[in-house]
Amino acid sequence: MPELQFREAIRQAMQEEMRRNEKVFLMGEEVAEYNGAYKVSQGMLDEFGPKRIIDTPISELGFAGIGVGAAMNGLVPIVEFMTFNFSLVGVDQILNNAAKIRYMSGGQVNMPIIFRGPNAAAGQLGATHSVAFESFFAYFPGLKVIYASEPYDAKGLLKSAIRDGNPIIFCESEQMYGMKQEVPDEEFLIPIGKGKIKREGSDVTVVAHGKMYHLAVEAAKALAKDGIDCEIIDPRTIKPFDIDLVIKSIKKTNRCVIVDESHPFGGIASEVGFLIQRDAFDYLDAPVQRVTLPDVPAPFAKNLYDLWYPNAKQVVDAVKSVMYKN
Repeated sequence: MPELQFREAIRQAMQEEMRRNEKVFLMGEEVAEYNGAYKVSQGMLDEFGPKRIIDTPISELGFAGIGVGAAMNGLVPIVEFMTFNFSLVGVDQILNNAAKIRYMSGGQVNMPIIFRGPNAAAGQLGATHSVAFESFFAYFPGLKVIYASEPYDAKGLLKSAIRDGNPIIFCESEQMYGMKQEVPDEEFLIPIGKGKIKREGSDVTVVAHGKMYHLAVEAAKALAKDGIDCEIIDPRTIKPFDIDLVIKSIKKTNRCVIVDESHPFGGIASEVGFLIQRDAFDYLDAPVQRVTLPDVPAPFAKNLYDLWYPNAKQVVDAVKSVMYKN
């Protein structure tokens, strides 16, 4: 089984779906001539030509709207944002048109469109380039939100997203593009809305997605040295969220920590924590704890950024706080 980088897994998913369906096309800033800002679309212009790999002006509102119009007319656009921070310029098209047109048309108008690109912090990029948008987009009815943590999941989920027929936000990360994992050559799909237990454990359930999943893995290794056995759930899809998988795990472990790259108020951890207390309150031996960003924008200074961004020690401390609370 070949090893693929995260960027290569995404590219392979797009290539396979474009070969399968001539209605699928990619558009965005620098996706064609430059091979993608992060080389995700490298070589795709040579294979598919400029009618299907389309460089756009620096106008997110404009090309998001073109994508919405194309989807309304039966095409399947993949709209790449150089970063989801820039999606705010085009958010009217995403939230007021892509997310709502099927509902407002009584099901007469379909919206098979994928908005994808880097999401959340990626080092010292400043406050306006470091926002995790999955909780923001998950708030709005009509959108599905995916945030894959590994290359295998990225490929299988993106292929499912392209075939899904609904508007989908597909979050990636600059910091994960070079990550490698074995990904099979043969076709496979991962169903949207199904999480996965990626580490079996008996003492505490840790729920983490995107880059936070890797913090959870690091923390679990450290906790194992202290005899604490973590079960790690990667939800993979933020909306719909596989809460049934989390509840089933909590019924076994009786404790839960949620690791979330959102800010604390109104983030993914807040909603998942509510669902846990609603559906599994009687099984909890300690209050649900969460590890999130602080409620401040991203600083630029390295020393402040390191204090701002979640780390494995915070996950370890959160797990120990629920382990020793009865």
